[in-house]
Amino acid sequence: MTDLYYFFKNNFRKVGFGWLLTFFSSFGQTFLISLYVPEIVRDFQITEGTFGAIYAGCTVISSIVMLTVGHTVDHKPVKKVTAFTIFSLAFSSILLGFSYHIGLLFIALIGLRLTGQGLMSHISMTVISKYFDKNRGKALSISSLGYSMGEAILPVIIVLLIGWFDWRIASIASGCALLIYLIRLKFTNLADFDKQLSGEGRPSTLSLLKDYKNVVFQKKFGIMMPASFALSFTITAIFFYQYVFVEDKNWSVQLYATFFTVYAVTRFLFSLFGGMWVDKYTAKVLFRYFLIPLTLGILPFAFMESIIGALLLLIMAGITVGMSGTVQTALIAEMYGTAKMGAIRSVFTMFMVLSTALGPLLVGFLIDLKIPFSTIMLILFGLMALICLNSLRIKNEKYLSN
Repeated sequence: MTDLYYFFKNNFRKVGFGWLLTFFSSFGQTFLISLYVPEIVRDFQITEGTFGAIYAGCTVISSIVMLTVGHTVDHKPVKKVTAFTIFSLAFSSILLGFSYHIGLLFIALIGLRLTGQGLMSHISMTVISKYFDKNRGKALSISSLGYSMGEAILPVIIVLLIGWFDWRIASIASGCALLIYLIRLKFTNLADFDKQLSGEGRPSTLSLLKDYKNVVFQKKFGIMMPASFALSFTITAIFFYQYVFVEDKNWSVQLYATFFTVYAVTRFLFSLFGGMWVDKYTAKVLFRYFLIPLTLGILPFAFMESIIGALLLLIMAGITVGMSGTVQTALIAEMYGTAKMGAIRSVFTMFMVLSTALGPLLVGFLIDLKIPFSTIMLILFGLMALICLNSLRIKNEKYLSN
């Protein structure tokens, strides 16, 4: 931990930039948008299922658009790309607040998902990976702590704003907060990150397609992508319907909610541990095991009668999710190099964002079919177990140096 402290002290501004981007990505994440859902459903007079379908469609569209813009961080100045992304996220938040027509709601949600969950995280993880080599794990782990802080702080603020005013004011206020940071960004020196930019300029569409084809048809992509997809698919589906599952088990909703503090603390700690372990053992080694805790945690959640089963899931999920961002991003750098990391990582991000749409959609379909809760959890366990076995194959893949 001493090494981590001195690293943070010596690189505060650079990793702080990465942290702020992951923190502000919360405005496009499911956990924050879900706070608006009851009010949106009432105002637009639609059902939860209809909104779920709209949300899934917007998320799928944003994941596809991600492929066309994710590469910009490889060849455009970091400040310029970041400023455009923050402005777009702010505009989308404000547009959501002024959405009195379903068409505007659709556009706002696409913008939130693309720039929030997609690009803000993508820029942070990509530029940090490119700039740091020897201490990449520590840098990524500190940057990823913005996710945990966003989950801990922002829902409380948004709920208060909704309670004092309404959901529209809360969404507009979120956009204004982003615009304030945009002003601060103007006076932030990010020139050091631009030293890693590609000198080839903007790639042609044909070149991009060739790069994407080379990535997708490599064996290591078939090992790495399913882990990213399955993790986001499973964790989003479970958390999206967590209170439905809790009520199905007749557990105390209030007690379950307090357990989330344990999840947040666990995720925070293992974000830090994951970074130190990546630097010590490499991401390639950790990738083989980081999904196991969540996979095992599904079983007590499904079959234990006591609410301790939920606590065990949240602890195990905190371990896996805490390490995931650092391990997966560092592995991309190790296996593909960092020269075209923006373009390569955008492919992985596309599948990750896509999975966050499909997870709630498919699990919701199973719930509508009256499939028992334990059976749904067993299906997710089986999926994760297969992916864990597939991840072991990374052992035989070779590194690619820049």
